[in-house]
Parts: sequence; structure tokens; C-alpha cells
Amino acid sequence: MSAHRPIRSRRDRPSKPPLTREGVVAVAMTVMESEGLEKLTLRRLATELDTGPASLYVYFHNVADLHAAVLDELLATVDLGPVRSPGGWRERFEAVLWSYIRVLMQYPPLARSALLTRPSGPFYLDLVEALATLLHEGGVEAETTAWAVDLLMQVATATGAEQATRQESPRDGVEWEALVEAVENADSKRYPHIRDLGQLLLSGTGTTRTRWALSVLLNGIVATAPPTPAPASSPETNIIDGERS
Repeated sequence: MSAHRPIRSRRDRPSKPPLTREGVVAVAMTVMESEGLEKLTLRRLATELDTGPASLYVYFHNVADLHAAVLDELLATVDLGPVRSPGGWRERFEAVLWSYIRVLMQYPPLARSALLTRPSGPFYLDLVEALATLLHEGGVEAETTAWAVDLLMQVATATGAEQATRQESPRDGVEWEALVEAVENADSKRYPHIRDLGQLLLSGTGTTRTRWALSVLLNGIVATAPPTPAPASSPETNIIDGERS
């Protein structure tokens, strides 16, 4: 007859520390870095925290909300030092955006999700505040600044997502060679301008092109009249006519 194993009461077990949003996001960062963003779900996070998925809905509405929180945590590493540094406002503005792009490039899946995510955390607001501060220093009017920050963030986010994806793609070199061949062998009758431009279409490094693009945008922002103020509306946009609905 086997000896009975003593039943251990739940009250004898060490109590788990209470969950906090900051603690949950910290664990989510660990899961993402070790397993990838694709594996970071509320169920996977709940397993890591030894709790039920339902308990996480107190902090996140869905997986997209969780990913937005992780993205905001990463934005804490963006270098905002140039805001307080000496020098021209444009160069410092570009330095901040470049730091943001480099952060995205370190995490390709998160960089891609950033194209659709609407972050609203404190580190995202710190970044927006930094960009708005530098535009104000450059004499850009308030109405223009409000829209310019959004435009420049869109371009920077798209650039970070594109470059991060290319870095992790094993076919990037093959695709580049195919593009070069297509440009060089383009039919001069069908594509006369492509043949005239030739290698100019492919010239410059990614860094050089991005710096030029930011300069073009800043020049346009400074030279363009501010938009007509309008009350904030819902984010849903009518794709056909471009008006918010």
C-alpha cells in the first residue's frame, strides 16, 4: 500500500506579485525578443505570466493594442538628445527621425506593424513633442506643424519598415539584380525616359536618398501655406474622395 502524498493547500503556495501594465509590457518585450513578434499573443503572454488571457484584457483590448504598447516601449530608446543640442534645427530634426528609423530597423516585424498601429503611449508622445519643438524652432506655423509631424512620421515609419524588411529578406540581392537588369534593358520606345535616366534611377545609397527625401519634405513644409483649421474627426477615411467620414 503506497503512502499518500500530502495535499498542499493553495494557501501554502507563494502568492504571485500583482500584475501591472508596466510589468506585463516588460515580459512582452522579452517574449518578442526571444521568439519574435508573430509569437507575441495575449495567450502566449498569459502563459509566460502564469495567468489567464482574460486578465490581460484589463490592459489591452486585443493583440494590436499589445503590439502598440511594445512599440511605445521601444520608442523610449529613440535619441531625443538633439532637441537640446546646439546647431541648426533641420539637422537636429533629421537626427531625431533617423534615430526613430534605426529603432524600427532593429525589429522588422514590429516595424511593419507600426505602419498600421496607432501608438498613443508616453514615449510616442515624447517623440511627437520633440519633432513639434524643432519645427516650432524653425518658424513653422502651428497649423502646419500639426500635419507636418504626421506626414514626416509616416515617411520615417515606411522607410524603417522597408529597410528592416529588406535586411531580413534572403531574396533582396536577387530582386535588386533583377531591377538593375530591367532598367538597363528597358525598351527605348516603350520606356524612353527610363532609358534616358538609366543608372540615375538606381543611384545613391539608402541613407542618401532618405536624407534627400526628408530635406524635400521639410522644404515643402516650410514653403506651403498652413492648412485650414478643422475640428478633429474620426480616423475613418473615404478612400475615394480622400475626405474623412
